[in-house]
Amino acid sequence: MNQSWYNTQSWYAPLVTEEETRPLPVAGIEGLAEAGEKKRRKKYSGGLTPGRIAGLVVILTAVIVASSLAFRQIDGGEDTVPFFNAPSEDDEEMPDSPADFFEQYYEDVESSKAEVNIPRTEDRPAASFSLQEAEGEELTLQELYEKCAPSIVSISAYKGKNVGFFWGSGVVIREDGLVLTNTHVLEDCDRAVVTLDDGSEYEAQLIGADGISDIALLKIDAKGLTAAEMGESSKLRVGDRVAAIGNPLGEDFRNTLTDGIISAIERGMTYNGRSMTLLQTNTAINEGNSGGALFNLYGQVIGITNMKMMSSYSSIEGIGFAIPSSTVCKVANALLKDGEVKGRPAIGITVGAIPKNAMDHYELPEGLYVSAVSDGSDAKDKGIQPGDIITAVNGNEVRTTEEISRIKDELEVGDTMTMSIWRNGESMEITITLVDTNDVYS
Repeated sequence: MNQSWYNTQSWYAPLVTEEETRPLPVAGIEGLAEAGEKKRRKKYSGGLTPGRIAGLVVILTAVIVASSLAFRQIDGGEDTVPFFNAPSEDDEEMPDSPADFFEQYYEDVESSKAEVNIPRTEDRPAASFSLQEAEGEELTLQELYEKCAPSIVSISAYKGKNVGFFWGSGVVIREDGLVLTNTHVLEDCDRAVVTLDDGSEYEAQLIGADGISDIALLKIDAKGLTAAEMGESSKLRVGDRVAAIGNPLGEDFRNTLTDGIISAIERGMTYNGRSMTLLQTNTAINEGNSGGALFNLYGQVIGITNMKMMSSYSSIEGIGFAIPSSTVCKVANALLKDGEVKGRPAIGITVGAIPKNAMDHYELPEGLYVSAVSDGSDAKDKGIQPGDIITAVNGNEVRTTEEISRIKDELEVGDTMTMSIWRNGESMEITITLVDTNDVYS
């Protein structure tokens, strides 16, 4: 079946909003983002060829780790990044070398540390979160909204001295002012304001922001808030009914409820060189929903919404994604403890699947193409280079990023991986040591 008509993975991130639509809550404090300015978070767009579909969900910075995989994405319909249209098998011309081909093929893929410049709180709360079993009867949507809407907040993130701000969503997870959101909602910003369900506004401080999992924690000076309950995403099945509450399309649509089902449980997605495992849902999610909650019908948060599929060629409806609560809980606890996630193993390479037309044209072996090697990684120290093709890891053939990720996820920082490498017609084996993600992407 020809699937080349769909071409975009897109964070439904914060809206870019002009200052006039929402005055600053604190007089005299600068830190606005220019109206209409696009954030540096990017989205996929551009045509996909047959064989490119395999590459759409492939490029992986091997910093991913079990139950804490992530990528950042942007909400905003205009912030799209054209994906290179790889020549099809019918094209008369291909670049002279595979290096030229892949340089274009992966030209818009990047992997960088998310920068959040919001002032950090000096006192991280001594707390930990756990997932709760569902109890009692399922709620009606009316009952769910009444119970859960007060725990959903709006987040306005301001950048520099410009006019305007970025608009997103968040979830209160403790009654004394802990707020969960996506890292990409806050990225590149200098301050954030949290607006509660009742309209009251609070300047936020940062506890921690993790770009790998796209999870961030804020603290506001408030008491007696309605905190959401975290449920077990591992208990979900395809077809389970869910509902999302968030703030799509600006202040006029605050606390919008939409409902649907779980469409897939472990959907591997990749964005900007980073891979994560997400829940897929047909629940309507739009710009500004980033950082909002996906609830089960017991009123428990089972995911944090952060991504959707889009296309410049055809309408795509009902393909949205959320970070599972199992990932969210682990990352939130790490941020509370250390302000960052430690002990997450990284290979330090960016890899992607090889399209069949390129494999045939350049007589390449099956495997994963290395498009980048990170400074600070043992992979670079041991001589792995861009242009290498990884055909196996620890004796196991690898053809997708999920396969190499699965092997890495069973290991820890300090463990080794032996990679079978094809380079310019020669085969070799290189053993590398996994490093801490923070040592590579710092």
